[in-house]
Amino acid sequence: MKYLPRSLDRELDDLLPHLSAVAIDGPKGVGKTATAQRRADTVLSLDRTSNVALLESDFDFDSFRGKKLLLDEWQYYPKVWDMVRRAVDQGAPAGSFLLTGSASPYDMAGSHSGAGRVVSLRMRPMGLHERGQTTPTVFLSDLLAGEADISTYRSEYKLADYMEAIVASGFPGLAGFNPRALRAQLEGYLMRVIDRDIPELGAEVRHPLALRKWLAAYAAAESSTTAYSKLLDATTGGDGTQPSEKTTRTYREHLAKLWLLDPVPGWVPALNAFTRLQQSPKHHLADPALAAHLLGLDASALLSDRGSHMAGPLFESLVTLTVRVMAQSLEATVSHLRMNSGAREIDLLVEGHDGQLVAIEVKLKAVPTDRDVRHLLWLKEQLPQRVASLVVITAGDVAYRRPDGVYVIPLALLG
Repeated sequence: MKYLPRSLDRELDDLLPHLSAVAIDGPKGVGKTATAQRRADTVLSLDRTSNVALLESDFDFDSFRGKKLLLDEWQYYPKVWDMVRRAVDQGAPAGSFLLTGSASPYDMAGSHSGAGRVVSLRMRPMGLHERGQTTPTVFLSDLLAGEADISTYRSEYKLADYMEAIVASGFPGLAGFNPRALRAQLEGYLMRVIDRDIPELGAEVRHPLALRKWLAAYAAAESSTTAYSKLLDATTGGDGTQPSEKTTRTYREHLAKLWLLDPVPGWVPALNAFTRLQQSPKHHLADPALAAHLLGLDASALLSDRGSHMAGPLFESLVTLTVRVMAQSLEATVSHLRMNSGAREIDLLVEGHDGQLVAIEVKLKAVPTDRDVRHLLWLKEQLPQRVASLVVITAGDVAYRRPDGVYVIPLALLG
């Protein structure tokens, strides 16, 4: 399978020549191992008992000095984190260690956090710009700098293509499957999480069907700030019973450890010139394809009356995934803004390391109206020195700049 370059490669290019140890975390199937293997001289997969036994013997990292060692699925042997930390303290050269993990470790009791020794990077499923299907012409880095130059660019992507991209998944190993095989793969992925991955974290799943229905309720709340209590109200087991609040809290904790829940936090400005900001997160699963599958929606359903109510939220989820992948490579964070009253909402705020902001609204429509950009313009009025760019990301086919300065950019053109 051909390797598709990832935005994380850019981060690794910047960091590995200077840091002794870098950890890559993210859900199973996002490509952590494939990306790390390209930079490693030796690989130890710690989901193999023979390799764990090797580490528990008289193993000496000094024998690998000058080589790049990949410790894959390190959460199966959390002690290795301390071993790496000590090697860094003892002067391991830059680029010595890569660690990849698909879950937070089972038990970190007695294990050092690694602060100052091991830098952790999040790897998400592929954003649209990483899938080899688009040719970006407008760049988030320029928008953060406030110097994007948009002539009229046109994309070949249409609305139907975006719906296909939502259900196609950003997991690299699922690329190219026909629809039936893809559905089988996604179902198998979810069942592995329920039947194996969560129990491996030490949690008993007494009612697998109730957990799956809770995940479906979470998927139905994609791109919203729906209260967890309402998600619980939508969840019942096959026998009609409802899991307890404590049980669903345990679900959330373990799904978060597996990196499958990826909520967007509410914006917390460093210098809070705002009052009544709501801090509730926007719900997102790691991949919008998982949400679509849980809801039984394919691309044609999203374009029909049966699934059109989810087309907007799932498109926003695809945009959010793509923007987050880009933003991380630029040392930027992503949040959303919502006033407690709901009077002001902005879908995404990208905040650069220097405090500059790109405010983003997400719309399926190709041509946003004045009403669609009013909250963006309000934010610019509040923070004229910090807001570098105002953007509406659409499922249209033309990029342009409105007379009020708001950029309108089809997602397929953003890089």
